[in-house]
Amino acid sequence: MEINEFITRKDVDGIAWITMERPKKLNALSTGLMGELSAVLTEVENDSSVKVVVLAGTDKSFSVGYDIAEEVELGVSTAEQWHAGLTNNVGLTMQIWALSKPVIGAVSGWALAGGCELAMACDMLIATEDAQFGEPEIRFGSGPVTLLMPFVLGQKKTNELLFTGDVIDAETALALGLVNKVVPADQLTQVVEQLARKVALTPLPVLRFTKLALNRAYEAMGLREAVKSNLDIAAVLNSVHSIERQEFTELVASKGLGAALAWRDERYGSLEG
Repeated sequence: MEINEFITRKDVDGIAWITMERPKKLNALSTGLMGELSAVLTEVENDSSVKVVVLAGTDKSFSVGYDIAEEVELGVSTAEQWHAGLTNNVGLTMQIWALSKPVIGAVSGWALAGGCELAMACDMLIATEDAQFGEPEIRFGSGPVTLLMPFVLGQKKTNELLFTGDVIDAETALALGLVNKVVPADQLTQVVEQLARKVALTPLPVLRFTKLALNRAYEAMGLREAVKSNLDIAAVLNSVHSIERQEFTELVASKGLGAALAWRDERYGSLEG
């Protein structure tokens, strides 16, 4: 098995534990990390010994989303460039959603933007008490890449979160139906393992057909068409010029992502709460 830089896989009793490990960048989704994750997902899809998949991050962060600094460095600006890049991003999220085996997300810390979308693509989510969920992209002139939130939370709360860029805590996520259970950090692995073992008691063909039926129900409600339509719109949205987006991008290039995020958050500071 190929040794990866950012992704580890450990199989125990029919459960494939896949962990994103880029802790210095809070598991920001770089092209390297995403490529490795996609390859490992393909491996477990084709491995008949795997019945359940667990997707996890590090203690401090499931993932803070797509690597903005990398996007700025690559100079992505036109709608055509954005469409090509976002197609890869959507492809990875939908690969998780469409995996023919149940996927349990184990979320600690941040699950933001593209990281929140990866979490929403999982079939079930167990979160620690310090978990934070949201898609704050609108605050620097971007938007959601894989539009899953309306199908998870419903119209009104989705509208609020995507128009404001607000982030919600684990208990709020539980109340909204975004996660299945909230547990103390030191119990996350145990609770996820117990759930995975329970699911794995069912024969793999039964699990496959059950997931197929569930996914087709959401497809009948228009999930895939919504995701596809949003991809085209997101490419245009990301190429739209605004003073705020320009300043954010210039700060990333000149002073680093931390300074740009601090500038972004300062704009909203007096209105939080």
